[in-house]
Amino acid sequence: MIQGGPFRMAVESDYSPAVVARRIKAARPGSDEIPSQWQAKRELAASMRQLLDCLSATDAPEQDLRASAAEISAIAARYAEKPVMREPPGVAEVALSGMETFHDRSPVIGHSNPIAPPLEFAPDAEAQTVSGIGFFGHAYEGAPGCVHGGFIATAFDELLGMACIFSGHPGMTGRLEVTYRSPTPLRSELRFEGRFDRLEGRKIYTSAEVYAGERLCAESTGLFIAIDRSRFEALARDRGERLAPRDPDASD
Repeated sequence: MIQGGPFRMAVESDYSPAVVARRIKAARPGSDEIPSQWQAKRELAASMRQLLDCLSATDAPEQDLRASAAEISAIAARYAEKPVMREPPGVAEVALSGMETFHDRSPVIGHSNPIAPPLEFAPDAEAQTVSGIGFFGHAYEGAPGCVHGGFIATAFDELLGMACIFSGHPGMTGRLEVTYRSPTPLRSELRFEGRFDRLEGRKIYTSAEVYAGERLCAESTGLFIAIDRSRFEALARDRGERLAPRDPDASD
């Protein structure tokens, strides 16, 4: 089991912006610091992502669709019998487990989450910015040939939330504003640029833009509320209790 990189046991000092940024980068594809089980999850999620992209646009015959539905249902049933991972490998404190694997579990940038579009965000601790590349396939289409605006807003929320690390505090979204400047093209490489602007008390201010080539598609500003570690501990404890296997002989 690999104990280093983004899955290692964390301590309080690991929350400095430079260290957090380095660990986020270590979780990117191709890193040799990812446990083999999570690498396998990423491969499975990537295959499912391909299926989602094809399914929304396919004109396959009914018999093929029904056959595939039966196959996928059987696979889902098999995984439903597997145990639920409550704590990731290499993380000793349950309060940190959700944060350690966020970049694999996230519904927006999670490498092991098949509903997450292909998005890669990378923080720069020195510049206090977050840059990224995105590609939205058929599954994310809104207006014809365009990415649905809701997914753009979701990507901004994730990007700006990551920029909060440069404030020295984790933050939760208080307000997110998006201005759409031009249609965001589907199945095209998109460039995201975000940054930490300032900290006022518990208020963390951030901003970002997304471009298709040199064309500005949308811009966003975010207000996040800094929360302390005890709040994350409470959330993690609640999650662990809710995901704990139930004793079938226990009374309700």
